This record gives sequence, C-alpha cells and structure tokens, in this order.
Amino acid sequence: MPTLMVSVSGIRGIIGNGLEPEVLVKYTSAFADFCGKGKIVIGRDGRISGDMVKNIVFGTLMAKGIDVIDIGITPTPTVLYNVLKHKALGGISLSASHNPNEWNALKLINSDGEFMTIEQNKQMLSLISDKPLNYVKWNELGKLTNDSNGLLDHVNSVLKLSHINLEKIKKRKFKVLLDCVNGAGAYVMPNLLKQFGCEVIEMNCEKTGIFPRLAEPLPENLVDTMQAVVKNKADLGIVVDPDVDRLVLITEKGEPFSEEYTITQAVKFILEKEKGNVVVNLSTTRAVDDIVKQNGCNIYKSPVGEANVVKKMKEVKAIIGGEGSGGVIYPRLVFGRDALTGTAITLQHLLDFGGTLSELKESLPKYFIAKRKIELANVNPDTILNKLIETYKNEEINTEDGLRIDFSDYWVHFRKSNTEPILRCIVEAKTLELANNKIDFHYNEINETCNTINY
Repeated sequence: MPTLMVSVSGIRGIIGNGLEPEVLVKYTSAFADFCGKGKIVIGRDGRISGDMVKNIVFGTLMAKGIDVIDIGITPTPTVLYNVLKHKALGGISLSASHNPNEWNALKLINSDGEFMTIEQNKQMLSLISDKPLNYVKWNELGKLTNDSNGLLDHVNSVLKLSHINLEKIKKRKFKVLLDCVNGAGAYVMPNLLKQFGCEVIEMNCEKTGIFPRLAEPLPENLVDTMQAVVKNKADLGIVVDPDVDRLVLITEKGEPFSEEYTITQAVKFILEKEKGNVVVNLSTTRAVDDIVKQNGCNIYKSPVGEANVVKKMKEVKAIIGGEGSGGVIYPRLVFGRDALTGTAITLQHLLDFGGTLSELKESLPKYFIAKRKIELANVNPDTILNKLIETYKNEEINTEDGLRIDFSDYWVHFRKSNTEPILRCIVEAKTLELANNKIDFHYNEINETCNTINY
C-alpha cells in the first residue's frame, strides 16, 4: 500500500513506496507554479535518500525557470531563516522529521518564511493536473547557487537573541550531553553549544543520516541517552529530532524533563522578561495556561500543526508560542519551531534560575501526560471520531481539531495524525496514575469501536 501523505505538514512518504521520483517532480512543479519566477531556498536533513531527493527537486525547479539556493544539510528552521534572509519566494526543507530512515518529505515554506497555510496548500494542490508539465526553454533555465553561510548566519542570530546574555552563559560552562540521532543536528548543535561555552559530550552525532534508534525523541527511545547524562555527570541532556525543530531536555538525574515542559519553561522565561499573548495547540499541557495566567497574559489555542499555531500567533500578535511536542516558536527570529532558539532560551533560563534542571522542573505547575498511537488498520479515523463525538456530545468538547474533551479532573484529545496513518490519543491529569488509567480506558474504547466497525 503506497504511503504518500499530503497534508499541511508537507508531502511525505517512503522512498520507493509512495515517494517516487515522478511524485517528487509533480509536487515540486506545483510548488514552483504556486511561487512563480524567482528564488527558492532548499535545505535538507541528513537522510541517505537526501541526495536523490535534492537532485530531483533542484532539477525540477531549474527546469521551471526558478533559481535555487542550496544551503546544504541544515535544520528545518534554518530553511525558514534563509527564506527571509534571501527574500526568496519560498523554500523547501527536504525532511521527514522524526519518521524512520526510509521516509522523506517536502516541507513547503512560503515567502514569509513560514510553513504554508491550509489555504496556500489548497491553492498549490489545485495546480496539479494530469496534463504534461510545462518547462522553460534551455536559455531560461534557473540557476543553482550555494550559500555556505546559511547555517552559520542562523547560529549567529541565535547568539544575539533578545534576553540572551552570551557572556554570562559562557562563564557558567554548562556540561551538556547532546544526542542528535545522527541527523542534521550533528551539523550545528555541537558548534552552537560550544559557542555558548558548554562542555559538550556528543552522542549519536555522527553525520551518517542513519538513525541508531527510533528517531522520535520520546522517553522510551532515550533510555541510553538518559543513562549517559548521569554517567557523564552532565548538567543536562539535550536531544533534537532529525531536522532540529523539536527540543527535548533530560535532567541531571537522567530523567525526562518532558517535551511538554520545554515549551512551558520557555514561555515562563519570556513572559518574565516581557508581557504578551501566547499560543499553543489543543494538545499542549495546561501548565502553559497556568504560567500565562500567573503573568497576567492571555493564552490562545490552535489546532495541532506548526502552520496552525503560527497562523493563530500572527492573528493575536503572540510573542511566543509552540507545541507540547518540544517545539518552541519565538518569532523574533523565525516563525517556526526552532530547537536552536529553544536551546538558547533554556540555557539562559537555567542560568537565571540558579538551580538544577530538575529543580526548575519542580518549580513549574505539575501535570502528567500520557500518549498513545493507535493503528486503525482499514478503519477510517473520521468514522471513529464521529462515534466518539456522539458518545461525548453532552460533555465539554472541542471539534476544531479531531475531538478534545475537558473533564473536571483530566482532558483527552483524539486526532488524526498529519504524518502517519494513525489516531493519536493524549490524556493529561494532575496525577500520573489518573493519566495512565484514562489513556488505558480510551485506548480500549477506540479498539472496541474499531472491532465493532470491522465486525
């Protein structure tokens, strides 16, 4: 069964089983028609399929008369940064994020240095047809140039961010265990941390593009990494996903700081420096709500997905936002999740706090989240969601993005994944026991519903 998935998160699939060369040409050509004539910035993560995908994308764009700026193997947020830097018509990050080695993707970026909106995606997809593609004449072909400073410029901008005191951080000399899962982070994160004066212990920082473990930075995939933090007596562990938009922290005790608390602590740090609106998605912890209210500010919620969060941030002029999956969006630099920026904020926050990372976590509002991925086989996820909506119609529900139900002692969010053929179930409660009990309940509930439908 072909794996191609087309959504607001991009064009994603398994190489040789959904994401074939002709598919890459088709969608790249549509993106070119959407952008028009001019410059497009291309960066990629370190996957071994990257060269093949890159060359097809380059050739297609040049055949459409578009000039290509190649910034090499870089984080996805670096592509966003360079679209603005070059005043380009758009950009493409060639990365399937945390998906396994065999996947790749086109992440499409507009001229504002943001992921394309739902409306822009619809417009681009409307340009796809079964008719032969149109290309320019030989003397109208686009040109290919390389920007070897694309990544360095992004790093230098992070070092100069508002509220970041580089010299003070250098004096602290944090000892950091760094895990880049052999992805694009290996090309930038060691250098960034050294610029901050950190002693860096590198783990999975080889530039192979082959992930040594499951790439999604979840606690169950980071057992060795957490043990290494303790073994090396590091002040903290920093883990990034293959395209470096997600930031996951590990305490000096070798315990998960929690992806949810990456954005929580970042919001706390920024709001203590300046007041303003905050945006997170519907699956993000209530701890952010508490922090925002403590600072006398307003919080707004969006559907899951970076483009959706950014859209809402722009609507309400938010000063910071992000997602509970470890994504920090600080629009003073780029309007997208950026682990480089998140790292800078974390180091400064930890320095200002004056204690350990585990103590910083203890100072934040306490909630516990449980997550499950539920494979639906041949069942349409919309069928499941509609049945759940009917079941819980008398509760406090939100159907803007799947189904979120707010109970008095916990909330649960059911939603289709934009990147995988699964249904996600997320539960948050004040105790771990309650969160685990409720995730088990709803997991069984969905499976029973699936069995009923299949029967």
